[in-house]
Amino acid sequence: MRMFLSAAFFMSAIALSASLPSPAAANSLKPFTTDGCSLWIDGTPEQPHLWRHCCVAHDLAYWQGGTKADRQQADADILACVKQAQGPGMAQYMYANVRWGGSPYWMSSYRWGYGWNYLDGIWPRGYKLPTAEEQAQIAAQLPAAQALMARDIELYPASKDKEPTPAPAN
Repeated sequence: MRMFLSAAFFMSAIALSASLPSPAAANSLKPFTTDGCSLWIDGTPEQPHLWRHCCVAHDLAYWQGGTKADRQQADADILACVKQAQGPGMAQYMYANVRWGGSPYWMSSYRWGYGWNYLDGIWPRGYKLPTAEEQAQIAAQLPAAQALMARDIELYPASKDKEPTPAPAN
């Protein structure tokens, strides 16, 4: 029986290690994507995309990931942007939810650092200053990300008669 359990444990360990990404794969940045205000509305019924641009800029920061301070700044930026676009009530509501729901330790498509694999080796990526190699990947993909953001603003204008509030630069 002991031999059977040892063999079963060994086989499970091999299967688990085969399913984990290699360290090289863990450092591959996926192309930037955005869904606007993840799991939330992008504006009011009258102006359905009123603060979407704030969320898209926030997504760019979350896609890249970084340190805890970087995330705090990204969340402060969305608070300021939505406050300017809609007011303090909606801004505070969204801020509280991104602070709670955007943790890098949640396995979600909108977590901090979602452009990177969830695992960095065998541990969650978490808060991590991108390495020089990762910074180069970000820089290489940034023009396409910015083009996607510009296209998103064309497709989803804040309103017909008003330009969107500029989102803070990252």
